[in-house]
Amino acid sequence: MSLIFKPKQDEKLSISPTVHDSSYIIDSYAGEWVSIGERNKVIESRFGDYTYTMDDVTVNYAEIGNFCSIASHACINPVQHPMDRVTQHHITYRKVDYGFGEQDDLEFFDWRRTHRVKIGHDVWIGHGAIIMKGVEIGTGAVVGSGAVVTKDVEPYTIAAGVPAKPLKRRFSEEIAHKMIEIAWWDWPRKKLEAHFAELNDAEAFIKKFGS
Repeated sequence: MSLIFKPKQDEKLSISPTVHDSSYIIDSYAGEWVSIGERNKVIESRFGDYTYTMDDVTVNYAEIGNFCSIASHACINPVQHPMDRVTQHHITYRKVDYGFGEQDDLEFFDWRRTHRVKIGHDVWIGHGAIIMKGVEIGTGAVVGSGAVVTKDVEPYTIAAGVPAKPLKRRFSEEIAHKMIEIAWWDWPRKKLEAHFAELNDAEAFIKKFGS
C-alpha cells in the first residue's frame, strides 16, 4: 500500500491503512488493514498487513510482520544516546537546535538506524513492553506487559520479565513448526474469508492444512 496515511475516523477499518490524527509518522510504510492508534510516534518503520497499535506506542527503525497486536505504551527500539562521548546529551548530535553548528551529526543518526528490531507475524506485545535495539521477536510469540526484551524471542514462545525470559511455549514445537509451514498470515483475503471460522481451533486447523 501507499506510504501515505489518512486520519483515523470513528468508522470500520478499511483496506487502506489508517492512523489517528494525533500520531506522528516519519518515512514509514503500512500494509492493508493496518491501524495506528492515538499519540503514536513512528520513525522509519514498516507495518505488515492487519497489524495494529493502541495508544501512546513508540516505534523506531523496526520491521513488523502481519497480524501483530501492539498494546498501549509499548516502545519498540528506544533510541540510544552516545554513552562514549563526554556528554550523552542532544547537544553533540542535534547541534542545529542548540546553535552549536549548521548541520547535525548525520553519522550518529545513521548509527541509530543500524540493528533494526524485527518482529515476526502474529506477535502480541503487551502493555508497556520495551523491545531493545537489534532484538528479533519470532512469529507467534508473546511479550508480556512491562517486559524489557534484550535478547531474541523464539517463535511461539511467551516471554516476560525484566530482563525478559522465556516462560513457556504457546504451542508444542510440532504445532508451531506446522503453523510456520502453513504461513496462514500470508493468505490472500479471499482465502482468509473462506476459512475464517477455522481460525479458532489450532489442532483442527493443523490437521486440515498441515502437511
